[in-house]
This record gives sequence, C-alpha cells and structure tokens, in this order.
Amino acid sequence: MPNYRIIPWENYPRRAHLDYFCAMAQPYAGLTVPVDITAFFQVVGQRRLPFFLSFLYCVSRAANGVPELRQRLRGETLVEYDHCPTSHTVALADGTYCYCALTADRPFGDFLPYARQAQEAAKAQRSLDDGEADAALPLLFISTLPWVSYEAIVQPTPSPADTNPRITWGKFRQEGEKTLLPVSILCHHGLVDGLHMARLYENLAAELAQWVAQQQGQERK
Repeated sequence: MPNYRIIPWENYPRRAHLDYFCAMAQPYAGLTVPVDITAFFQVVGQRRLPFFLSFLYCVSRAANGVPELRQRLRGETLVEYDHCPTSHTVALADGTYCYCALTADRPFGDFLPYARQAQEAAKAQRSLDDGEADAALPLLFISTLPWVSYEAIVQPTPSPADTNPRITWGKFRQEGEKTLLPVSILCHHGLVDGLHMARLYENLAAELAQWVAQQQGQERK
C-alpha cells in the first residue's frame, strides 16, 4: 500500500467545508471537459501504441500531481498518500468487466509491458474486488466509454460516500483539425473544489505534451 501522511485537523483549512459536504446525501461534484488530444492521437497512431494505456498513464500522473486528489478520509483521520494507483475497468469477452490496479510511477517504456501483463492477470482473475478497505482507499477509479462521445455523465456512488476520485473518458471526436476527448472527474466536494479539478486538466495537458515530446524524441534516435 502507498505511504501516507496524516493531516492534523488543526492544520487543515477546509475542515468546515468538509463537515458541510459530509452532511449532504450526495456530496460529490464533477466536471466534463473536452480535452485536446490532437498531437497525442497522432503519435499513438504513428507508433501503434495502445490508446487506453497510453492515456491512462498521462491521466494517472496528472491526477497524482494534485495533492487534493491524493487525500482521503480514513475513518476519522484525514490522510494524504504519496502516490495513488489507478483501478480501471477491463472488458471481458462475455460483455462484463473486471478491475485492474496500476501505478504510473515509472517511465512509459517500463509502464507499458507491466500494464499489459497486469491486465492479462486481471482478466484471468475476473475480479470486481479492489481488496481490503485500506487497499482500496488510495485508488483513483478509472473507467472509459469508448463507444460514445458524451457531453456529461452520471456515475454510481456508494452510500455512505467514499472519497476516491473517479475519472472517466469517452470516445474521441473530430472538430475541425482538432481531436477532442471528453474527460470527466467526480470527487468528494468536501476535499476537492473546482480549482483542484481544473488543476487536473492543466496537469493533463502538460503530461500529454510531455509524453508526445518524449515519444517523438525516441523516434529521432
């Protein structure tokens, strides 16, 4: 399990906000934003790389760059993990799916074979279990709808509410010369504001640009 630090309540400026939203029946807030993946999409096609795993790598690193997306309520304690793995849905041949957990704290060249192996192992296990509560707590929940380019999405959430962020993307679409991908995030509003969600998208744009530059640099070698 990733390491974490405890955030003392006396040092947490959002305590009143957290109490306010924890009292609500539905304490989540979310956004859907069309993300420009034009250059990313071109490189994926040129190098014949897996779209989902390549984008997941960038999303994971972008989300981990926002401290608020690594914070969780652990009982009555607020903690911040040093790195949050992703848990994503993997399609199975019978039309159902299972979960697969990955970490993107490594170079992309190392991530890809590791992720492919982990997905095959997940398919063999066919499990919807994220493990014990403590093991599931740091996860970033990831899913995708590659069949439709949507404008908004409603996601199921547990009761009582958890504090795991949920990130989803759909089918890309062309608008003029741009390739756009709808990317959604849903978070517990007691821990995460719109400002922090906006930082995810800023980080994602930077991660995509960096990924593209790295892949293009490898082509020149």
